[in-house]
Amino acid sequence: MADTTGNPTDTEASSGGNHPSPRKSSWRHIGPGIVVAATGVGAGDLVATLIAGSNFGYTLLWAAVLGCLVKISLAEAAGRWHLSTGRTLFDGWASIGRWTTYFFLVYVVVWGFVYGAAAMSSSALPLQALFPDVMDLEWWAIACGLVGLVFVWFNKYAVFEKVMTVLVGVMFVVTVYLAIRVTPNIADAVAGLLPVLPDEKDSILNTLGLVGGVGGTITLAAYGYWVNAKGWTDTGWMKVMRLDNRVAYITTGVFVVSMLFVGAELLHSANVAIASGDKGLVQLSDILEAEYGTATAKFFLIGFFATSFTSLIGVWHGVSLMFADFVARYRGSARATGAEVASGRRERSWPFRLYLLWLTFPPMILLFQGQPFRLIILYGVLGAAFLPFLALTLIWLLNSARTPSEWRNGRLSNGMLATAGLLFLVLCVKQIWDQPWSEFF
Repeated sequence: MADTTGNPTDTEASSGGNHPSPRKSSWRHIGPGIVVAATGVGAGDLVATLIAGSNFGYTLLWAAVLGCLVKISLAEAAGRWHLSTGRTLFDGWASIGRWTTYFFLVYVVVWGFVYGAAAMSSSALPLQALFPDVMDLEWWAIACGLVGLVFVWFNKYAVFEKVMTVLVGVMFVVTVYLAIRVTPNIADAVAGLLPVLPDEKDSILNTLGLVGGVGGTITLAAYGYWVNAKGWTDTGWMKVMRLDNRVAYITTGVFVVSMLFVGAELLHSANVAIASGDKGLVQLSDILEAEYGTATAKFFLIGFFATSFTSLIGVWHGVSLMFADFVARYRGSARATGAEVASGRRERSWPFRLYLLWLTFPPMILLFQGQPFRLIILYGVLGAAFLPFLALTLIWLLNSARTPSEWRNGRLSNGMLATAGLLFLVLCVKQIWDQPWSEFF
């Protein structure tokens, strides 16, 4: 394996000494932020905020907003590492120690296998609801997976970004339309921005879950790779990246707040409960049809599909890019640099395409045979552990000599990342504690 000790002196010399001219922060450069917002907000995020609105009205609106702020700090830190050092995030992880490599490898193998099936099923649900007589859910899921595979396999980042932007536009229009359609109580919504906990059992953990569940897991780590794929490879792009990142989580905030409005007005006021998971959104379409007519229900299902399919192709591209970087770093055959990602060679490499195949074909088994119990427990534990891993390793990297001094963490960054790390650590412990381990062994 390539050396994992890192060389901070070389890093500072290569990245901190040339001081590239800063690019003007401009809306025309926005792109990776749209991609990370589209990928990070899946059907699961929307239904979680929908249920929060259904159960607690506007009380937890502040928690959804706080979740966006926490994720801004994580994505900004990942992007800052890529731009300030010229190295990729996996190269940074590898410099910490071999244990990071083992964690990442187990994570992407197990997580990718289960997530592939979940993403395909989530994309298939609204299609089956729109076209119930065409084919069964499993075949819709397979079709979605194959379309995602072909699209990512044959297109480079520029085309990928354009398609994601169009789908985000669809998501935005649908969610904002629904929020307006249900006529939110503005006074109650403003009151919901005050940090108040519901007067119910486990309200603290439910609130932390909503904060932690807004907008992405591994896609936050992929943000730095999309920044590089866009062609941003040095500190001259830092202001642009920060604007782009803010746009990402403002967009995310609009999505989740809109769905919380729908839950508060349409479900909470009528005391209507829906199922957790993606099927809850199919139930919502039935409620919308009864309340506002068939056109609104179908419009929502189109938005539901855009939400699910952007998460599918986003993971297919972003995590495959990370896996390709992992393999290059492991083999020592290429430098794990932002410039290498920007060149497009990672997207044409065999590890990139191998992981694409892993996300697509093996998970199809789960579509027909159900999800293995032990694998699902392992998937849940690894998923819960990833965000604490990301937050704590970013604190480690961005306070060390690996990062040029002018781009290391300040008090605000350290405070936000420490808050994120503690939050996700609590949620990780809760997730591990809640697993039925007695049935695992």
